[in-house]
Amino acid sequence: MSDTLIGLVSQYSPSGQERGAVEWLVGRMRALGYADAFIDGAGNAVGVMGDGPRQVILLGHIDTVSGEIPVSLTPSPSPEGRGELYGRGSVDAKGPLACFTDAVARVGAVDGWQFVVIGAVEEERDSDGARFVVDKYKPDFAIIGEPNRWDRVALGYKGSAWAEIAVRREQSHTASGEQTAAEAAVEAWLAIRAFSDAYNQEKQRAFDKILPTLRNIEAGQDDFAQWARLSVGVRLPVEMNPEQWYLELEKILKVFETFRISVERVGYAVPAWGCEKNTPLVRALLSGIRSQGGTPSFVYKTGTADLNIVAPVWQCPAVVYGPGDSALDHTPNEHISLDEYARAVDVLAAALQNLVKNA
Repeated sequence: MSDTLIGLVSQYSPSGQERGAVEWLVGRMRALGYADAFIDGAGNAVGVMGDGPRQVILLGHIDTVSGEIPVSLTPSPSPEGRGELYGRGSVDAKGPLACFTDAVARVGAVDGWQFVVIGAVEEERDSDGARFVVDKYKPDFAIIGEPNRWDRVALGYKGSAWAEIAVRREQSHTASGEQTAAEAAVEAWLAIRAFSDAYNQEKQRAFDKILPTLRNIEAGQDDFAQWARLSVGVRLPVEMNPEQWYLELEKILKVFETFRISVERVGYAVPAWGCEKNTPLVRALLSGIRSQGGTPSFVYKTGTADLNIVAPVWQCPAVVYGPGDSALDHTPNEHISLDEYARAVDVLAAALQNLVKNA
């Protein structure tokens, strides 16, 4: 049951170094009986089961953050599959990806349907793998692989946006009493926090709040000018897309009229996404969890995932599912329970069988 998981986690694959893990997974898919398995133009691992006109995409990611953890089983697993697998990516997100691979292999080909499992590259950076596939497929249903425990279904991930804020003013004497660029930068950050606090005041869930983060601040001066720079990230709710946030940011900073302040957008901005709850896909997963003795629940996450990239384009029922405790993401202690993994495979296989029967 856990051979796919152990083998995949044993292939260390931080973002930008996924090739070995991709080749291993493609080989594993072929061994499990996938009709086709290949490496696509972005370097993603892709496995196809069946050739029907209706399609389910199971999109996980094969890259991890850096920091290799020796792969080990503690204690040695029992015949019932108990034990803990330690290794980078065992939770985020090779656990969910291996679960997709094994569950589809168990279900096999189904008349009228096609299952496509994708191990995407670069999710931990700019999601190049997901951006490549988003216009290559038009699925009827999509399941995104992220760890949320075997008995929970995630229905939403927050958006994100990054900015570099530069503050500059002419040099002045230290005894002048005039506000320095560094002081103005601190005030700018406090103004951003104040705006966010006011916006969040009536919001109960973190998913619905603006969550800004100051990631870096530096300041200095030369012969003629003082300067300061802030690196600010923000997690955004569904009700505020990145473009709206950048406009608000410009408004917040307009009060610093005596300084030259500029805002540079950095990287890809991603809007939040909330999934529909009452769909055949959600019902199938809830039924799958119950079939394994679980009490299903929903969760909305404060992070961002490949869901945010593909769901707005595909416009099909989508959810996020996968075994593992997300509190262990990116940690030196990353590990997953083999029992939980086995349950998740059982859940997903049952859910897919239910989906193709009733959708």
